[in-house]
Amino acid sequence: MIREFKTFIAVARDGTFTGAGRQLGLTQSAVSAQMRRLEDYLGVALFERTAKSAVLNAAGREMLPQAEELVALAERMASSAGAGHVSGLLRIGAIASAQQGLLVDALAQFRIAFPDVRVRVVPGVSLSLLGQVDAGEIDMAVLIRPPFALPPELAWRPLLREPVLLAAPAGLPVQPWRELLAGQPFIRYDRSSFGGRLVDVFLKKHRVAVREAVELDEMEAIANLVRRGLGVALLPRTRQFDDAGLRLYDLGEAGFNRDIGLAARLPHDPASPAGHLAECLQQAAQLAGA
Repeated sequence: MIREFKTFIAVARDGTFTGAGRQLGLTQSAVSAQMRRLEDYLGVALFERTAKSAVLNAAGREMLPQAEELVALAERMASSAGAGHVSGLLRIGAIASAQQGLLVDALAQFRIAFPDVRVRVVPGVSLSLLGQVDAGEIDMAVLIRPPFALPPELAWRPLLREPVLLAAPAGLPVQPWRELLAGQPFIRYDRSSFGGRLVDVFLKKHRVAVREAVELDEMEAIANLVRRGLGVALLPRTRQFDDAGLRLYDLGEAGFNRDIGLAARLPHDPASPAGHLAECLQQAAQLAGA
C-alpha cells in the first residue's frame, strides 16, 4: 500500500485529487481509486469530499503523520539496498494471446537482467487492463490498441500487427469471403472487446448482414467452434494460431488488422525494471514479426 500512502500524502498537502494527480502523473480518477482502496484497507474515511476539494477529516489528520513516517521508512529501506541489487514487484497485464508467446519470450530475457524482481502477470481483456493501468493497479499492460485516444498520462508503444482473416471449416466448399459471411452462421468475436469492435466496424462498413450463432471473446474457443462446423468467424492471425481443421480466407483490399501494443504510465525510465521489460517486449515482437 506504499503507493496509496504516497498519494494520500499528496492529496492531504494539495487539498484536491486533481492537483495531487498532476504532481504524481496520475489522472483524477486514478487518485480517487487509490484513495478508495486505502480507505477500504484502513476501514475509515480520510477526507471530507466536495465537488472541488478533499479536506482531511479527524481520522485523516491523525493518519497523516503515520503515513509520512511509513513512506519515509520505505524510502530509507529502498536506498539502503545494494546499489547494484534491484528487487521488488512488477505488475504487467496481458491479454490471453500475448501471454502464450510474446510475454514468455520477453520474460525470459527480462529475468536475465533482473533475476530478483518478481513479476505478476494479470490476465484480462483490453478495456479492463487499460483501466487498471490508468488507476495505478498495474504498471503496464499488453493489449489491443483502444479505439480512442489514451489519457495524456499514458503512453502507447506498438508491438505487433495481426491481420484479421475469415476462418471457415476446412470441409466447407471454397467461396468468396462475402458469401461465406452472409450464408453461414457467424461466430462473433465479443463486440464489447476492442478486437470485437474492429470486427463490428468492418461488417457495418461493408454492409454484410450476418446470422449470429455464438458470441465470445476467447480466440481458441472461437476457432474450435469453427472447426466443429458451427459457423465462420473473423479472427486475428496470432503467432500461436493453429489453422488445423480450418480454411483461412484473406480479405483482400477490405482487410484490416488487430494492433497489439504496450500501455504504460509516463514518465517511463528506460533503466527501471518496467522500462527494461518494455524493451524486452519490443525485441520479442520484432523477432515474432521477422
